[in-house]
Amino acid sequence: MASRSLNSLKQFLRTLVESPGFDRTLSKVNIMSASPGKVVCEMKVEEEHLNRGGTLHGGLTATLVDVVSTTALIYTERGAPGVSVDMNITYMNAAKLGEELVITAQVLKQGQMMAFATVELASKTTGKLIAQGRHTKYVGS
Repeated sequence: MASRSLNSLKQFLRTLVESPGFDRTLSKVNIMSASPGKVVCEMKVEEEHLNRGGTLHGGLTATLVDVVSTTALIYTERGAPGVSVDMNITYMNAAKLGEELVITAQVLKQGQMMAFATVELASKTTGKLIAQGRHTKYVGS
């Protein structure tokens, strides 16, 4: 399958957000750019994204790592989303209400059976790294 267009990636994300279920939490994520194996998104932290401490919820951070890396994987020559095998997130700083984030996903390697990606969440204003994630997916048939 050939790489998808930026519009088809935006439609993919819109479909997730508009379907019933947990992915609706991603409604504030906007895809800013895409190239084969790399996707850059932005999101403003709003009240619905906060934990009890008033900062970006770790579970939402993990969801962003999952979905944005999968979106980058879709924007490759094979275009397969795959199934998660392993994911880890390192939380470095808190993101507060109103903070704008830049979420950058990069496919590190995509083989016949496995794909590997990294995702960084950073403050758009300061560049401070909020979290970094790695995602491994099974992409075999």
